[in-house]
Amino acid sequence: MTAFRLEIRNIIKDTRAEKRLRRLKDDGYAVQNVEITDVYTIAKDFTDEEKQQIGKILINPLFEKFTLGTPNVSSDFDYAIEIGFLPGVTDNLGTTVIENIEDLLKVKFHRPDEDVYSSQITFLKGDLQKEDIQKIAETFANPLIQRIHIKFKEEFDREGGMGVRVPRVELHHTPKTDLVDLEISDEELTDLGKNGIPNANGTRRGPLALSLNYLKAIREYFRKEKRRPTDIEIESIAQTWSEHCKHTIFANSMDEIEDGIYKHYIRRATEEIRKKKGKRDFCVSVFTDNSGAIVFDDKYLVTDKVETHNSPSALDPFGGAVTGIVGVNRDTLGFGKGAKPVANRYGYCFGDSDDARPLYRGKNKTHKALSPRKILEGVVDGVYSGGNESGIPTPQGFVYFEDRYRGKPLVFVGTVGLIPKEIENKPSWKKKAMPGDKIIVAGGAVGLDGIHGATFSSEALDTGSPVTAVQIGDPVTQKKMSDAIVKEARSLGMYNSITDCGAGGISCSVAEMAKECGGCKVELEKVPLKYPNISPWEIWISESQERMTFSVPPEKVDAFLDLMKRRGVEATVIGEYTKGGRCVVSYNGETIMDVDMKFLHDGVPVERLKTTYTPKKHDEPQISVQKNLQKIVLAMLGRKNIASYEFISVHYDHNVQGGCGIQPLQGKGRVNGRASVFRPVLSSHRGVVLSQALYPKYSDIDTYHMAASAIDTAVRHAISVGGNVDYLALLDNFCWCSSTEEDRLGQLKEAARACYETAVIYETPFISGKDSMFNDFKGFDENDTPIKISVPPTLLISAIGMVEDVRKSVTLDLKFPGDLIYILGTTKNELGGSEYFAMQNAIGNNVPKVDGQKFLPMYRKLHTAMEQNLIASAIAPEIGGLAPALLKKAIAGKLGIEIDLRNVQKEDVDRDDVLLFSESQGRFAVSVNPKNKEVFEKLFPQAQLVGKVRDDEKILITGLSGNIIVDMNLDEAGNAYRGTFKNF
Repeated sequence: MTAFRLEIRNIIKDTRAEKRLRRLKDDGYAVQNVEITDVYTIAKDFTDEEKQQIGKILINPLFEKFTLGTPNVSSDFDYAIEIGFLPGVTDNLGTTVIENIEDLLKVKFHRPDEDVYSSQITFLKGDLQKEDIQKIAETFANPLIQRIHIKFKEEFDREGGMGVRVPRVELHHTPKTDLVDLEISDEELTDLGKNGIPNANGTRRGPLALSLNYLKAIREYFRKEKRRPTDIEIESIAQTWSEHCKHTIFANSMDEIEDGIYKHYIRRATEEIRKKKGKRDFCVSVFTDNSGAIVFDDKYLVTDKVETHNSPSALDPFGGAVTGIVGVNRDTLGFGKGAKPVANRYGYCFGDSDDARPLYRGKNKTHKALSPRKILEGVVDGVYSGGNESGIPTPQGFVYFEDRYRGKPLVFVGTVGLIPKEIENKPSWKKKAMPGDKIIVAGGAVGLDGIHGATFSSEALDTGSPVTAVQIGDPVTQKKMSDAIVKEARSLGMYNSITDCGAGGISCSVAEMAKECGGCKVELEKVPLKYPNISPWEIWISESQERMTFSVPPEKVDAFLDLMKRRGVEATVIGEYTKGGRCVVSYNGETIMDVDMKFLHDGVPVERLKTTYTPKKHDEPQISVQKNLQKIVLAMLGRKNIASYEFISVHYDHNVQGGCGIQPLQGKGRVNGRASVFRPVLSSHRGVVLSQALYPKYSDIDTYHMAASAIDTAVRHAISVGGNVDYLALLDNFCWCSSTEEDRLGQLKEAARACYETAVIYETPFISGKDSMFNDFKGFDENDTPIKISVPPTLLISAIGMVEDVRKSVTLDLKFPGDLIYILGTTKNELGGSEYFAMQNAIGNNVPKVDGQKFLPMYRKLHTAMEQNLIASAIAPEIGGLAPALLKKAIAGKLGIEIDLRNVQKEDVDRDDVLLFSESQGRFAVSVNPKNKEVFEKLFPQAQLVGKVRDDEKILITGLSGNIIVDMNLDEAGNAYRGTFKNF
């Protein structure tokens, strides 16, 4: 068998090349022209005629042409840079080409020997040095997953192109199982937990993330078993006990809290709220499954789950993000008997995208970390690939920038699902694997990608972070599997239980489902592999993507396998569920794992955590009083945390599935909204509302108020588009740092307390959550100085609720000249942790505080006003305060405004800048038809009439002195708002 290259290029303008040329020029390179050629290296024998047929189906003849075995470049060039995947990295494009060829020629590729490998050549013309080319190539590629091949023009011509390269994985060792010696010193045990099981050559396999206390408990268990553990047993326990999977910090006793902060604060809040609501309770399944679920209507439930994928996204932004989004899609598929993904949501916390200072994970400038901009671009593209290619709309999301995320970004991804209340006349959210059921794994095959993903995510990012923790999901394969599940297998009752293969791979999915019946037996050699010679422990814990695990009754196995085969989904029986109380794994007839289920899941040593906490005090910035605030207002509008991120919103398809009610960009002026509404059931006008909020900077002052503010703002965002506070549920995502330190744990405890107290007041139950506890970067700066960068303690609060009629939903844009503008709520001197102070490189102390008892009645009234069509537009002021909120309304509606700050209800405020930029909670800015003035003011006697909508494009703001402090036109404001990311 020989491999051949098929090269494709555009014969008309290539926008990809133009964008790359513009970027290179912006970076200071003397590049005159860029041309891009797409390459497929096909490792399978075909006739010349068949090759021609293949080429024709892979191009659009109107604007593309292909060549076979010869270079495909139209213009003169000086350098050629080819980027392709490293051996073993998932190549989704190559897989898609295989499917096209198989359909066209009615042949079968026998992988791994026969395969298709995608790559791309960038041809550059310009006055460039050799070192320039290397730097440029490194900006195109991620060395963890991609290979770089560079040729000069002379070399290219002499050798007839780039040459045929087949990046096939070749593992030459013989798969075997090793015994692990735990009868070693405490120092050696600690090294084992940090760096992993030793190999014969002295290297280590990668982090187990097991503390000394944990390893001693494991050693004692195997002493009682009277044997040494195998490597697969140690690896399996490490996955199951990892902080990523067990959430031990939330579960362990903390100070006086015996039951841990999860049970004491998060779960208790939900239990008390549900009990208080009684018959009004809309929760169905909370904290027990892959997602939380609430009632949508008489026939359906909606589910929600938000995950983080921080560590993988720091190493490979595209792969980490696409794996994150398709992974949380599988959390939806794994809820109950299987929910259909109907919407995605996202949230990104990055370092400053203009920050080019290098970071290194290793000494002597080795293991260079990716720049914030590279991470941003990769993450955005990864979620695009995962969501768009899966046919799932992405209507909601945000982006946030702060210097401390440059070492490790936070990547939040969520999925909302839809599932009938009943399936086969049984509650859809209930499932149970039964003894005798066959264990079936369906979806993708297993490779070395995703090794130690769970344990890796339970530690700080440093030079020892494993490359094998990186995965790349395949949305197309997963989409086929998803459709086969929710459109066919589910309604046919083909399985008793289902879950996703996420962290820990089948080591966790199979063992978790085995808890439902008692035990399991697995024949590991039956697991489909991407390539041969993978060790048993690697097969067991690999997190290779797009896989689901099923519990299938024996009599339905053949029908299930046949269905999956007909739908192009690989499915394999790998074992059986039992009631024996043990997890037993064999490989080629030899038992290599035999662990008691109770020890595997509940043997984690209980530790008592101690905390300290003292809120920090900061210097108050001395900011001179300005008579004219126009420049400051424009500068605030252009701040990265306030400016338009349309470049992300338009990248994601939010209209697929046809249910989008409120778009991510609102009004004629296209302003990013902070809440969205969509219809998951197209025959109904009932809708789902989604919103999110976080305030990381507040953690520098007080994490209690940080958490309370995040809840209040998420709730207000939902209410601003028509959501009902009495039908809202919350999800919590804690992303912390240095969580072995007592002061960080004290901050965490205070944030959890705020979650309990605020949620109970608002009666908004938590239905799901996730924590990520070690978001720290340990490495070196450009001077080879050791540094540690910890993210600010971050809590993302996501809200999900219902609107009775999406047609009554409210957007933020002003609608008509003459409408009245009101502010609901009180503005206080609360600039601590604000974006305004951040612009002054200051923090301050007066952090916003939430008075839920006072706010709640107004929230309920506002929902009533929206139901009565009294509100023309609404926005909940957040980061940046009133000024950005009011100007966003004007920009969105393309209408001018005039505002008088003297009429704003205030407390301890005597300065215009404080009034404009304070981030006080509990506020809304709304516009009202003058005809409804009397009715509105009767409903809201405390409402402040602060201005009106103009019939021109003028923006006028009168200060507390009675003088005009802002006088500009709409274009100036719009340009400031949209200009920040214009080059993305």
